[in-house]
Amino acid sequence: MSDTSIIREPIKEEMKKFEPYFREQLKTKIPLLDIITNYLLRRKGKQMRPMLVFLSAKLNGQISESTYVAATLIELLHTATLIHDDVVDETYQRRGIFSINALWKSKIAVLVGDFFLSKGLTTALNTDQIGVLKVVSEAVKEMSEGELLQIEKSRKLDITEDVYYDIIRKKTATLIAACTRSGALSVDSSEEQLNAMKDFGENLGIAFQIKDDLFDYESNGLIGKPTGNDIKEKKLTLPLIYSLQKTDSKTRRQILTKIRRHHKKERKVQEIVAFVKTSGGLEYTKEQMYKYAQKAIEALSIYPEDSTKEAMIKMVDFTIKRKK
Repeated sequence: MSDTSIIREPIKEEMKKFEPYFREQLKTKIPLLDIITNYLLRRKGKQMRPMLVFLSAKLNGQISESTYVAATLIELLHTATLIHDDVVDETYQRRGIFSINALWKSKIAVLVGDFFLSKGLTTALNTDQIGVLKVVSEAVKEMSEGELLQIEKSRKLDITEDVYYDIIRKKTATLIAACTRSGALSVDSSEEQLNAMKDFGENLGIAFQIKDDLFDYESNGLIGKPTGNDIKEKKLTLPLIYSLQKTDSKTRRQILTKIRRHHKKERKVQEIVAFVKTSGGLEYTKEQMYKYAQKAIEALSIYPEDSTKEAMIKMVDFTIKRKK
């Protein structure tokens, strides 16, 4: 059985029911909107975020209608942020699939993203899921702050390790924590359980983002060398931040100059990647990823051993071992 099958096993029936439930929430009387929605639904990924909502709910109680609403709200929010991100970043493909702005232009993409976000909010309000709505609204605020903070720091190139963690907590971990906390909220969990689920989700989210940042420095199967995409966008992530901290001031100035002036030049980007590798940046970053993964697992210590807890531990393992 694959890792994703083990993760899905305790909630496989709920996930089967979730797909038509989610599709039903998106029906409209606007043909163009239905076409775009169907395009998105046909190209959905592994659905890790709804899975986390259902796993968290099952670990803490009995899955209910409220859990389906929570999973729907999270998935709508996540989809809206991806659509808007693609517009902001002028991205025309995501994991090999054309983005909405590539096919229907930016104005329509922004409006579709707005629709998904507002639909999530009204779904929560119409079902009196105020607690879940508060959690998700806070996540939206944090994600926006994280993106803006990263843009500011990419201009100044003065990011520290503490600021890096602040950015990824806001940009990535806050949504994962919203998944697990919303799942627990949907089954009336105790304060101890809610805090455990927040800790699990936040640490899992940090480990997830660190793994993403490592991909930029690892060989790509298609081109045989690291992509360096973060460097090209002048994003300083943990491997580079650590390497810059550990080097002498002259080398640091040289590397920062390359990022400022030559971040679009492939040869210069690969020189920076090589610097990170020889400076121990990747080894240090992996250590930090494993540390946060272990913190996520430790957050589950209050729960007895069962298949749901095993699935959540397997989710952590899958996150740090995934290939893309």
